[in-house]
Amino acid sequence: MKEIIEELETALQNCEIRIEYLEANEDRQNEQFHYFQNQVRNKDHIMGEVVVQIREVADHMQTLAVQADMLSLKYELESNRGQELASLLKKIRVLSIRGKPYL
Repeated sequence: MKEIIEELETALQNCEIRIEYLEANEDRQNEQFHYFQNQVRNKDHIMGEVVVQIREVADHMQTLAVQADMLSLKYELESNRGQELASLLKKIRVLSIRGKPYL
């Protein structure tokens, strides 16, 4: 009977050690989970800022495209330099149009 009690006490101690190990492991897992959760939040925040900035750039490009249209009409008939400027302004408008799908 004494041997059985000793075996049971040893098994109990082993189980207690295993429980402590599992609890410590659970704490580490929870810390890692929260760390990665914060990483995802930070990434989402940064991506949101990027989208806002892209939209602002696209809006600005639209404004530039409108201005380019107006200036190209103004300078198109004036001179060679005016025609070059009109060509550049048309390229700006094309870039603005090409950028729209990325919104």
